[in-house]
Amino acid sequence: MAATLCQVMGFILSLLGLAGIIAATGMDQWATEDLYDNIVTAVFSYSGLWNSCVRQSSGFTECRPYFTILGLPALLQAVRALMIVGIVLGAIGVVIAIFALKCLKMGNMEDSIKATMTLTAGIMIILAGVCGIAGVSAFANLIVQTCMEGGGVGGLTGTLTPRYTFGPALFVGWIGGAVLFIGGIMLCLACRGMSSEATQRYDGMAYKAASHHTIYKSDTRPRPAFNDSYKAHSVDGRSNQRFDYV
Repeated sequence: MAATLCQVMGFILSLLGLAGIIAATGMDQWATEDLYDNIVTAVFSYSGLWNSCVRQSSGFTECRPYFTILGLPALLQAVRALMIVGIVLGAIGVVIAIFALKCLKMGNMEDSIKATMTLTAGIMIILAGVCGIAGVSAFANLIVQTCMEGGGVGGLTGTLTPRYTFGPALFVGWIGGAVLFIGGIMLCLACRGMSSEATQRYDGMAYKAASHHTIYKSDTRPRPAFNDSYKAHSVDGRSNQRFDYV
């Protein structure tokens, strides 16, 4: 029962974490403009992995995708790759975890096979969480570097380049990656419990039959000897007349 509960909780956390890193990857507010020392507040700019956007005080927002790949910083491209790899690994791990659930009957699948599938899903989900956390942390490092150097993030450059700070997408990505990591650990712990239950269930007990020492004795009773003749009474009443057959 404990292994089943741990498996279900790990699966739910994995789903939530996967949704978190997917949402973070698609969000544009990875880096937002720092308005602390900015005099011009009529324009607010922010950028993500795929677009750079500008929002005016009137509410009009214009987003421009990054039309170049080679012109982008190498660290930004690495962040893209990490997030995509994390999403793919997490999706595959969640699909495997669905078929490995003990509450879901899949034909005659044994618990040992489900335990192996649960371990595989847990390892893949842990790797997905690590990729998500690493990607978000690398982008945060990029923001810190550009803030110290006075440059822009991604495609936002110019003579009056604003200073950027951490956007909401970073925190969503950190939380999603951490939840994925915890879900993968719980799946691995559930696999350990399922393996022990399967071992206790299928281990046979050796029964030793009681030994009976039977003593066979030879029959010493006298046996009647076979005689090929018999006695019969004669017609006149005399007995003890023997008929022998050859």
